[in-house]
Formats: sequence, C-alpha cells, structure tokens
Amino acid sequence: MTNDEKLAQIGEIYSRSKRLFPEVPDLTIEELDRLRATTEVVLVDVRADKEQAVSMIPGAVTGREFEKKHRHQRGTTVVVYCTVGHRSGLYAKKLLKRGLQAFNLRGAILAWTHADRDLVNGVDPTRRVHVLGPKWSLEADGYEPVW
Repeated sequence: MTNDEKLAQIGEIYSRSKRLFPEVPDLTIEELDRLRATTEVVLVDVRADKEQAVSMIPGAVTGREFEKKHRHQRGTTVVVYCTVGHRSGLYAKKLLKRGLQAFNLRGAILAWTHADRDLVNGVDPTRRVHVLGPKWSLEADGYEPVW
C-alpha cells in the first residue's frame, strides 16, 4: 500500500470515529504547529502504557500525567492523540464537558508519521510506532510498526 493509500485509509477511519464526538474540534498537524506558535499547548497521549513505551510525540504527557498535573487548569489548551483519533476524540469530549479547551489530533500518531515528524522513546529518537495489529499498520514508509 502506498503512503497516499495509507493516509486515505487513516482519514476514512477517523471520519467514521468522528461521528461519536462531532462536538470535538480537531486539528491537523499543520494547524497544531500554528497553534503551538502562539499558545501554550499540553499534548496528551491517551494510548495504553505498552503503546507509549514504544514511542510518543516529543513533549507529550500521558493521560495519567495530565490528570495529575493539569486536570483542573482552566484556560489550558489541550490537544489529545492516540493511534488514529478514536480514543483521543472520546477523551477530548470528556475534557470539553469539564470546561477545558480540548482538540483532537486528526489522524493522531499515524498522521504524525506521514508528516515525517520525530517520535521519541523516553528521550531517544525512534522510528518505531505502536499500531494495534497488522490491519492498523498504516504508518508512513520509514517507520517500523510494533504490535
């Protein structure tokens, strides 16, 4: 499958999930870049520990860390991600109900790979990304899927 085909499939999966959280605004990676240039953003990874152990977007905090440190900070801009955007959309929906400004990263970590962005394992750069299985292996060429 080509990268374009993978991106199209990521978009289709995200669009189907979006029906469960239509009120949640989403951002593309480019829109996230523009937002980060003018606003302090807390990037939250809501994937499972084993997924986060493979890699995360640099500067992101886990959902658990967010709940401990930022949970009640009104005025905080939160951008949430997972693998494609389903779990993060549901979490962002909860954050909106709590009165926080929350966005979902469209296409999540898989879209991040297609933008050829860095991933880290702790502090070390990596090209590995956790996917949920072979069917979800939609990462960009040059990244190694792990499940």
